[in-house]
Amino acid sequence: MIITSGLTLFSIGLGAATILSVAGRLLYVKEDPRITRIEEALPGANCGGCGFPGCSGAAAAIVANKASASVCIVADAETNGVVAAIMGQEVVEREPELAMCDCTGGQRATDTFYYEGAFDCRAAHQLYGGSKSCPSGCLGFGTCVRACSFNAIHMGPDGLPVIDYDECKGCGSCVDVCPRGVIGVVGMTARLLHLNQTTDCLAPCQQKCPAQIDIPKYISQIKMGDLDGAVATIRERNPLLVICSRVCPRPCETQCRRQHVDEPVGINMLKRFVADRELRSGVRLPIPCAKDTGKKIAVIGGGPAGLSCAYFLRRLGHHPTIFDAMPELGGQTRYGIPEYRLPKADLDWEIQGILDLGISVKVNTKFGVDFTLETLKEEGFDATFLGIGAWQASGMYAEGEDLDGVMGGIEFLTAHALGQKPAIGDHVIVVGGGNTAIDAARTCIRLGAEVTLMYRRTRTEMPADMEEIVGAEEEGVQFEFLAAPARVIGDENGRATHLEYYEMELGEPDNSGRRRPVKKEGSEKRMAASLIIPAIGQKPDLSCLYEEGDEESCPLETTRWQTILANEDTFETAIPGIFTAGDVYTGPDLVVSAIGDGRKAARSIHYYITQGEIPIPDATQRDMIPHTLFKEINNVERKDRAVLSHLCHGDERNCTFNEVEGPLSEAEARAEADRCLRCGLVCYDETIDQQEYREKKNI
Repeated sequence: MIITSGLTLFSIGLGAATILSVAGRLLYVKEDPRITRIEEALPGANCGGCGFPGCSGAAAAIVANKASASVCIVADAETNGVVAAIMGQEVVEREPELAMCDCTGGQRATDTFYYEGAFDCRAAHQLYGGSKSCPSGCLGFGTCVRACSFNAIHMGPDGLPVIDYDECKGCGSCVDVCPRGVIGVVGMTARLLHLNQTTDCLAPCQQKCPAQIDIPKYISQIKMGDLDGAVATIRERNPLLVICSRVCPRPCETQCRRQHVDEPVGINMLKRFVADRELRSGVRLPIPCAKDTGKKIAVIGGGPAGLSCAYFLRRLGHHPTIFDAMPELGGQTRYGIPEYRLPKADLDWEIQGILDLGISVKVNTKFGVDFTLETLKEEGFDATFLGIGAWQASGMYAEGEDLDGVMGGIEFLTAHALGQKPAIGDHVIVVGGGNTAIDAARTCIRLGAEVTLMYRRTRTEMPADMEEIVGAEEEGVQFEFLAAPARVIGDENGRATHLEYYEMELGEPDNSGRRRPVKKEGSEKRMAASLIIPAIGQKPDLSCLYEEGDEESCPLETTRWQTILANEDTFETAIPGIFTAGDVYTGPDLVVSAIGDGRKAARSIHYYITQGEIPIPDATQRDMIPHTLFKEINNVERKDRAVLSHLCHGDERNCTFNEVEGPLSEAEARAEADRCLRCGLVCYDETIDQQEYREKKNI
């Protein structure tokens, strides 16, 4: 029985061997020799980070054209070149990409229920999205750590993944397993192109910033002493940090959660600290740019929007040329903001740093006269950006305002900036309540005149920055509130001598939310003046877009406010390939808004000239995220806000155009940065015992 069974099995085995032998001869397939050569060129890590089963699988995929020659995430550029040569291909240098975590919440986001399941982020996410109160933050179970084949991630003390950039290969395994999308693999280009998303970890200050600067990150970098890193973080969104840190009215600080404890963090003064540190160091920090694309873009207007657009286009690898009608770049930051607020030497330094990236400039070149949209196209420009600003002053709608001795606010400031020394006489009346009015008034004070600023509402309703109003008061500007111009009275030579005005009273609120000023009948008064400066608004001058006297010939769609109409998401005008941003699009607005929109326009131009389509994600953040705006802030120690030093004091300020304010010291900046609550969407640092906090953070 046993012998029979053995013979049977032997027969079956012999038959199978015979069949396999014959099949091997009939079905033999010769292996492509390139697979072996490529496998030998690869590092042999067999980590699987490429997505294929080891190096042999990757080699086979490359030969089968299922993977690129650079698929190996461990190999260096030299290895990729060898593999490409075997395949008869050329390797194009790829921009480095690394894993990044944007969540700052971690375990500081409170639990909404007690979770007893598998300690895996994906499993936890299946149950009501996870136990954390933050709907988009890290769940903290470290699934990404276990997914990383290179030991490049560990969980930090806050329950957040900490990435070792020296070890990270950018393979994306951590991204694949994260159910909340808080980890991404990104390079410089992706960071520059990113628009804030409602699923990002956006502190309220960052949501409010028109330039979308990662404010919590750069404050944290200042706190930890990484001052160069803070500059780089700001420059990913704002190339004009020296300028902005002096003139920005800080909308971000209006949303700072710290204000519900004591006072907002001095966000802008911290930006100025790191900006001035680089400015005074004598050494410019390097600004990387992507590989050259050969694409040419015309940027019309060298103000904040144009400079920002050109800067980001250059960093994305393109070739922008800035055209400007004025002798020097800067727009309103040069010709509309006085030296005592923004020294021209500092402005020059910052603009030169942008141009040094490889941006061409043509000044004293007027759009509509020296060139047109058609000639730019003929010269081979792939796209055009229009950022010509709002230089035309609005009138007072008062009789006699065309007399000599009446000069618009922006016209006066521009003339002064150009060194033209307009005659101001002994007593100047400035009409208006915005920053341009304040700037004109404080400039005239420094030129030796007595100044009255006339405003039709009260001090409370003035739109100017409060610091500027206080500064004007300290320097001797007299205020005439609830007064509106009626007519300008002149002498026999046609020169203004007096301003007749009405007394006003406040009625019901208007569309701006401010109470509407109403004229008191029979209340006319007169005030003598050697110069009258209306500074009640500005609008774009669009005459450069059409033939003289023929507004119907304008090739672009415009609004009744004399602004250019464009898509609010892409900034593309009615003509494909023509984009806009800044004051010519929005009307007079903040410098930081022009900078932010300049970047967004550059993003659209980049996609337009490289892909033909401009993607706008559905989750793009446009308004404040409601669930992040709570006011109950518990267990936070009260700490005094820093105060900027003054470089000029008392009477010294009234006779010089030297800068008034100075930066924080490093010690003051570190202390102010320590006031930041390190907010996420719904979380923040709750710290009473600062020493215990420092020990916990290992600072």
